[in-house]
Amino acid sequence: MCFIILSASIALAVFVIKYISKYFSKKSWKEDLGYDKGWFGKEEPLLDDSEDEAIHSFKINVSDDVLNDLKRRLENPRYETPVKDSNFRYGFNPDYMKEVVEYWKTQYDWRKQEKELNKFSHFKTRIEGLDIHFMHIKPNLPEGSKIKIVPLMIIHGWPGCFMEFMKVSPLLTTPRPGCPFVFEVICPSIPGFGFSESPHRKGLNARAAARIFISLMERIGYSKFYVQGGDWGSCIASLMARYYPERIIGLHVNMYLFNMLSLEKLNFVLLFVFPFLMSREEYKLLFPLKKTLRFFLGETGYFHMNATKPDTLGCGMSDSPIGAAAYLLEKFSVATNAENLDLPDGGLTQKFSLDELLTLVMIYWVNNNFTSAARFYKENVPEMFKVIHEKVPVTVPSAVAHFPNEGLMLPKLLMSQQMKNLLFYTHMPKGGHFAAMEEPEIFAKDVWRFVEAVEKS
Repeated sequence: MCFIILSASIALAVFVIKYISKYFSKKSWKEDLGYDKGWFGKEEPLLDDSEDEAIHSFKINVSDDVLNDLKRRLENPRYETPVKDSNFRYGFNPDYMKEVVEYWKTQYDWRKQEKELNKFSHFKTRIEGLDIHFMHIKPNLPEGSKIKIVPLMIIHGWPGCFMEFMKVSPLLTTPRPGCPFVFEVICPSIPGFGFSESPHRKGLNARAAARIFISLMERIGYSKFYVQGGDWGSCIASLMARYYPERIIGLHVNMYLFNMLSLEKLNFVLLFVFPFLMSREEYKLLFPLKKTLRFFLGETGYFHMNATKPDTLGCGMSDSPIGAAAYLLEKFSVATNAENLDLPDGGLTQKFSLDELLTLVMIYWVNNNFTSAARFYKENVPEMFKVIHEKVPVTVPSAVAHFPNEGLMLPKLLMSQQMKNLLFYTHMPKGGHFAAMEEPEIFAKDVWRFVEAVEKS
């Protein structure tokens, strides 16, 4: 009880100090956030701030030189011997990595996967000095169809990319019997991820990405649209809903990133005192406390490294495809299900094929953007200690899909503090962090349900 009282007192003191300082600040929230357009390209913008606003068709076509170099690097690996019975408890098991690399060298076919990627329409356009890549999937409707087309942007996170949504997009762009609308899906690559250009200047964080994606949708032709996100995508999507409510029809997330010193934390303490305020599923998000703390202490080392020394990490990962694969794919094990840590193969192929996983690694490798993607943490962590965002709650219709194996999620009581128009908080039957890639059917079903409710209102 003393611990709870002390925690509540500290949280209250921090809250009062932060809000008093903000109250007497002469800056508006727009000034504080750097709301205005930035520039992250190689060259300074022209005096009239003009740029090429054309949208160009893009085809993925990696050069043979890049693939030959990769083959050479995979030919002479060096492995450590794993500790007996360590499985994935110490990270990516070296013995299983040998199997992955052998498959990578002898069976994996990038050109085949490249063709699969190119079955979707890809484009690039220049925004704030950077070439922004996006996948654009339009519904195939018969001529004269009266079905309403609803624009939906879906945003990825780390260590994912746009390809997370290749399985779910057809489920969203195919009309359903009796439904008066169908989706048009836009999946952008965050700058520094996928085939989007990496920033050349400091400061491209989630709010900058939100601003860029608003510009992207305007350029495509949509002034109003729905947005969905998980991982960093949930953060970007939430910021879009906060600061551009006139543009966002509805917000759907399957994870929630929150600021560390916000008012929500006071309610967080309240839930510890009165856990009956949560449902059984939400209770498991926090309790037993010892287990929860052990999990986060043991599984967030990557976060600290990405957020503090991404370039040190990148020096190794940009040079070693095996190192990059281990670092990226280890998260597809534990983030899918924490119990996978006790399996010798990390349970990686329970939800994904090796072709899928290696294609994701290849997208990082061929673009040499492991480092720039890790830097996104460095740019965003300072934002997590600000309360400025909480001054502007999400007022657009919102929905939360809680997949049971998602490690970072808040109970409904806390979500509703910031999402003032929370229509759904759904406990999904299965799935984890990479929800759209793991469980595309139930992911799509929840998005359909949410948008149908908004469209009827």
